[in-house]
Parts: sequence; structure tokens; C-alpha cells
Amino acid sequence: MQSKDFSAWLGNTQQVESIIDGEHVARIAVTLNEPTPQLNDELPLLWHWAFFEERMAADSLGRDGHPQLGEFLPPTENRNRMWAGGRVEFIKPLLVGVKTQCKVTVTHIVEKQGSTGSLLFVTLTYEYSQGGELAIHEERDLVYREPTAPKLEPGKVAKAAEWSTEVIPSSVLLFRYSAVTFNGHRIHYDYPYVTAVEGYPNLVVHGPLLATYSLQACVKANPEKTVKTFSYRGLRPQILPEAFKLQGSLLDSQHAEVWACNSSGLVQQGLVEFY
Repeated sequence: MQSKDFSAWLGNTQQVESIIDGEHVARIAVTLNEPTPQLNDELPLLWHWAFFEERMAADSLGRDGHPQLGEFLPPTENRNRMWAGGRVEFIKPLLVGVKTQCKVTVTHIVEKQGSTGSLLFVTLTYEYSQGGELAIHEERDLVYREPTAPKLEPGKVAKAAEWSTEVIPSSVLLFRYSAVTFNGHRIHYDYPYVTAVEGYPNLVVHGPLLATYSLQACVKANPEKTVKTFSYRGLRPQILPEAFKLQGSLLDSQHAEVWACNSSGLVQQGLVEFY
């Protein structure tokens, strides 16, 4: 099968300006069961994912709840979208209550053949700035796969961990996280859709939520360290109502492995680099 030419979408750019609103930060905090940062406090790591999302009207969304494709992002012929992973560099903290600029650029598109059919990989680069200074540089990997049954086989067994925290997810947690991140993807809150259309046995826990929990657990286990970079990759879906653990271990003084796992093995894995 010959790959299509998606070069016309490379370099597409969007720019959004917003204030890291304290009231919205408070909603993120209660969703994640964390203390609420105050005005001019540092925004906790990865909470920026709850800001700068496109404000699309309902009639501009596709059947899956995401914005329709073919304008900023390339058309995907009704393929299902997944947030596969990414890399984040934390240069300086974002501050609550401060005006922030976000620039998004389509930087990489490639189509590959997988065991379930054609896969379209799209990488977006995000640059977050406050006061004219770059605070966060991020690369986010999206993958669009043909509508086939998801792979739900067991994953690799988790290794021994230096820290471990268990989370029992609920539909309320998933709904609230979708709300604070303005994420319309129906696999996280629409049971009839996720089971009948996309073939999952129950609601799917957000990949970004798992990543946020994983990095949060690492920070709590290593309070004396400052995170420089975080890379993460989804391995298989985490499905309600199964509990999952957020675990990790230090590799050396500047690096740590982190992962999310359940009774069937690894779900997501990542690498943290410290300053």
C-alpha cells in the first residue's frame, strides 16, 4: 500500500494566549486530589495539559469527540486517535495567574503498516512561554489507527520498584479529567461509544492522566530533586475499573525510570531526567 503525501500539513502552526487561571487550577487540584496552588505559585508538572486546548463548537467535532481533521492536522480517513507518548523539557516553572503563550507546530508525519493495518503517526511540538521566556518545550506523539479491535493482551511484568502508589480509577475521575483538559474524546466517558464503536470492554483511562500521576509519584518520592525532562510511552490501554500502580526507581543520581502497571503488566513507561 502506497503512503499518501502529507507534506502539506508539515509546519502548520497555531498560537494561543491564555492566563493560567487560578480557579481552573483549583479544579485540576481537586480532580487529582492534590493541594491547590495559589496566585504566582509554580504550576505542578504536566498540569499545563489542562490549558490551551482548542475551543471547538460541537458541530466541528468528529464522531470520536476530537476536532475534525483535514485543516490543522491531516485527514485520517476515520481512523481512531490515540495519544501515544511524548517528551517534555521543563526549562522554568509556569506560574499561576500569569499570561502564557503556547505555540503548536506540526513537525513530523509518517504512515506505517502495522499488524492491525495502516498507522499514521503525527508529532506536534509545543512551546510554552511566559514574559517572553520559554518555559516548557514539548513533543507530543499522536497515532491514528484503522478501526479495529484494540489489543488487550497482557503486558510485560513490572520490575522491582523503589516507590509505589496505587490508584483505583472511577468514571467520575475520568469525566472530571476530561472536563478540566477540555478533552472530548468519547472513549473516556461514553460507555456505549467506547464499547460498541471502538471495541473496548469499558472506559479507557487517559494516557496523559497516567503520565501526570507517574511523574507526580516520582516527584513525591524524590523531593530533593528537580525534574529537567520527562519522556513517556503508552504500551497498552488501562481500562476501568481495574486498579493501577505508579512505580519507579532511580537509575543514577540524574535519572529515574517510572511506569504504570496493573495486574496484567506494564501499561505505560517513562524516563525522568533531573537537573
